[in-house]
Amino acid sequence: MQPLKVAVIMGGFSEEYKISLKSGAVVMKHLNSQQFEAYAIIITKKLWYYTDDCGRQVPVNKHDFSIVVDDKKICFDVVFNAIHGTPGEDGLIQAYFDLIGLPQTSCGAYQAAITFNKRDLLSILKPYGIRMANSYFVNKGDIIDTNAIIARIGLPCFVKANRSGSSYGIYKVHQIEDLLPSVVKAFEVDDAVLIESFLDGREVSVGVIQYQGETFVLPITEIITENEFFDYEAKYLGKSDEVTPADIPESWATKVSAVAKKIYDVLGMKGFSRSEFIFVDGEPHLLEVNTVPGLTEQSLLPQQAEKAGISLKNLFENAIYEALKTSTS
Repeated sequence: MQPLKVAVIMGGFSEEYKISLKSGAVVMKHLNSQQFEAYAIIITKKLWYYTDDCGRQVPVNKHDFSIVVDDKKICFDVVFNAIHGTPGEDGLIQAYFDLIGLPQTSCGAYQAAITFNKRDLLSILKPYGIRMANSYFVNKGDIIDTNAIIARIGLPCFVKANRSGSSYGIYKVHQIEDLLPSVVKAFEVDDAVLIESFLDGREVSVGVIQYQGETFVLPITEIITENEFFDYEAKYLGKSDEVTPADIPESWATKVSAVAKKIYDVLGMKGFSRSEFIFVDGEPHLLEVNTVPGLTEQSLLPQQAEKAGISLKNLFENAIYEALKTSTS
């Protein structure tokens, strides 16, 4: 049996480019070469390419997502999506692969677009009883009434670029005079901004995946950050402790696991997801849902999978076979 040809896509158009390259490299490292013929495909705004053994950039033919190596055309059986942020996590790349009929490991285009848009995600989930912070939404060009915002949201509060990952464009505001400057900075990341009330409680992260044909909730991680919140430094520069499984009451764990699975099912997800929550008075409040979470050995979802007895090799292989199964069902 010939190995499956797998394109591991990485890079992207956002500030998460370098993080994505690390995730993609880990996926490449752990795929069994006897089962998979894997190619690292770099996606940038200017060029999609594969680097051959001589260091030459081989462009991707975007009509069918193929490459030509040593005068031989290579067409892929499946794509492993390791792009954080746009276009890998906001539905753009998913829609492209849908159009050309190539299976890929992450969720569908609709689910990616919804989860990447914080406002729309919260609006869809609220009728299902999912708890969340009070929020106020502004578009670029709107008149910003700071008094009206604080009257609804209170202080401290969070200002968040509506479509962003890895905590880019997120600011904690303690004083009303700092609100407008924070909104202006968030508008540098996206043209829509979400302002949310501060939730004072313990933060956890819950991974949910499709594993061997079933929706599987992974062990919970508690995030204990040295910074004011789980920002870029805390996530990637060692400014936090991540405890898996989380040392929380069993009733909390049962409750948040059920909520994370409910979100996965309500949205019609597939592939990986990682949802972030804060417990307030014992009730989990949703912060966000990530559909292409970090995949390095130090990332949260791989940590959770390991605690569940799922190696990175099995985690990645299963994602590929689930994608192929979905495409033929």
